[in-house]
Amino acid sequence: MSLQTHFIPSLIVFLLSFPSYYCFPGISEASGYDASAGRVYPWYPSTIQGRNFGSKIMSSKMGRSLAAVKTFNVNDYGAKGDGSDATEAINNAWKAACSSSQGSVLVVPKNKNYLLKPITFEGPCKSSITVQIYGTLQASADRSAYSKDLTRWLVFENVQNLAVEGGGTINGNGKIWWENSCKVNDDLSCKDAPTALIFYNCKNLVVKNLKIQNAQKMHVSFEKCVGVEVSGLTITAPADSPNTDGIHVTRTQNIQISSSVIGTGDDCISIVSGPQKVQATGITCGPGHGISIGSLGDGNSEAHVSDVTVNGATLTGTTNGVRIKTWQGGSGSASNIKFQNIEMHNVKNPIIIDQKYCDQDKPCKSQSRAVQVQNVLYQNIRGTSSSSEAIQIDCSEKFPCKGIVLQGIDLRVGGKAAKAECNNAKIIEKGNVSPSCT
Repeated sequence: MSLQTHFIPSLIVFLLSFPSYYCFPGISEASGYDASAGRVYPWYPSTIQGRNFGSKIMSSKMGRSLAAVKTFNVNDYGAKGDGSDATEAINNAWKAACSSSQGSVLVVPKNKNYLLKPITFEGPCKSSITVQIYGTLQASADRSAYSKDLTRWLVFENVQNLAVEGGGTINGNGKIWWENSCKVNDDLSCKDAPTALIFYNCKNLVVKNLKIQNAQKMHVSFEKCVGVEVSGLTITAPADSPNTDGIHVTRTQNIQISSSVIGTGDDCISIVSGPQKVQATGITCGPGHGISIGSLGDGNSEAHVSDVTVNGATLTGTTNGVRIKTWQGGSGSASNIKFQNIEMHNVKNPIIIDQKYCDQDKPCKSQSRAVQVQNVLYQNIRGTSSSSEAIQIDCSEKFPCKGIVLQGIDLRVGGKAAKAECNNAKIIEKGNVSPSCT
């Protein structure tokens, strides 16, 4: 028998058995899938778990999952996308996608506007899941709809192998909340407000290519998560919107934040108690309060933050640059922190450590305990300050800051050298440092 006779049947068998990594039945322009993107991810291999992110070399199990991915379009569950209430429909679509035994894609179609009351997308799910937001999810402006829990609007909880992306918009519709904030109107009593998007207890998580705007309070919060990739976010709110932090991180390990533009009324990135191994690169910040670690130790509490690196950021017109803030009376530590390769443009307090932070109407009492701040590197930080003191390091007398390194610093105000005020800190200066603490 000829070689051709042997070869052709074998080739046919091989082609029929080969997993179709890039063939996704049921996903089309009509369903809201953007064909120009050329991909749908039912699961992202995580670099943190020791695999190559986005790699085409996957296990046979993952190959089958990609080939057999199932699509769930929110319109098929009764959502109209005309600005009417879609809470029940989208919740039902989530439940169906989450209960699928094969990799699933939940699609929010483009050019549509879906009004949502508070909703929790609960796991665990039976398989990996991708939420493709192409259209707009808009928060209900009816404050009574949040009566069960004033702190949450959209929540993903207890979900593993989750990706949320698509280039669409999440709109917190926050104006009504800002107008009723005690920080805007002193005559009002202080009440909580919802965080627009919360990821709670999620593992192997990707959040990318989204516009998140006008949050009721914080825009996106990562709480008790492990293995997180965040990239390509555009987060915006007016400069005078109260407490509208861009990205908030607490009790989360192994999180990478990259290539994001953030301009709000509060911290662009806030890192509070519990995080370990946080990396932020390619961040554009402003307006806002800068990039902050803390506040830590509020109410005499214990707080720990370690292994944080901010490498590559541009801050413009912010009220602070890179900041560490702790309350008196707290305990714990903020350690192994690096701020590197940062440009400042007209920033009020470019470099600041404040171990006597006090955000309350009455003066804070002097206390003997403090959160220990140690092993902090400021390297290659340059630009302009809008205040005469470009470096402010004010540490505790009984728990002085240790291992503070300033290297390659050049901060000016009005074309002239700025000043530095440094108290109760052990500081090492390397190379050219202007202004100097010594």
